[in-house]
Amino acid sequence: MATDVQVPPIVGIGASAGGIPPLREILDSLEPDLPAAVLVVLHMDPNHTSVLADLLGRTSALPVDQARDGAPIVAGQALIAPPNHHLIATAEGTVALTDAPRIHFVRPSVDVLFTSIATVCSSGAVGVILSGSGSDGETGVRAIRAAGGVVIVQDEATSKVFGMPGSAIETGAVDLVLPLDDIARAIDKVVRERDIPD
Repeated sequence: MATDVQVPPIVGIGASAGGIPPLREILDSLEPDLPAAVLVVLHMDPNHTSVLADLLGRTSALPVDQARDGAPIVAGQALIAPPNHHLIATAEGTVALTDAPRIHFVRPSVDVLFTSIATVCSSGAVGVILSGSGSDGETGVRAIRAAGGVVIVQDEATSKVFGMPGSAIETGAVDLVLPLDDIARAIDKVVRERDIPD
C-alpha cells in the first residue's frame, strides 16, 4: 500500500568505545534548525538503564530523547537507541525497536540502523562513524553509499579507538574522513545542500 508519509533526511551516527565525547561535541555543534533527523547507536552495557539521552540533551542544541518504539522521525530532533534494542527507521516515518539477534556481538547495531536509513531515505541518508572498537558499521556504510547517501568517518588522529572508523574506511564506501571539529559542519552542509564538502 502506498504511503504519503514524508520521511525527512536522516543522519545516523554510530559509535562505541570513546564515542561519547565526540557524539556530544557533534550534537552540541549542530544547528537547531537542522533539516534532518538524527538517530544514534552507541554500544553500551545491555543490562543497565541508559542516561545517555539526558546527558547529551543538557548541552545539545537539538532536543535529545531515548527512542521508543513507534516514535516519529522529526527533523531537528535526535533519538538515541536504548540498551539491548536495535533501532530501525521505517518508511512510515517512525522508528522501531527490536530485540532481533545481535550483529557483530552487539545490540543495538550500527549496521542495522544504517541499512534501514539507506532503505528509507536513499540519497537523503547520511552515515557518521565515530570512535569505537570492532567492525560494526561496515555493512551499513556500504548500504548508504549504494543508496546514494553520504558517509562521514572520524579520522584516526581524533579517535580514541579507531576500530570502527578504520573498518568503515576499508570498505571503500566512505566519502569523507574528517577530524572531529569538522564533522558537524560537514553534516550540516551535506543535509542542507545535498553536496559533499571539499
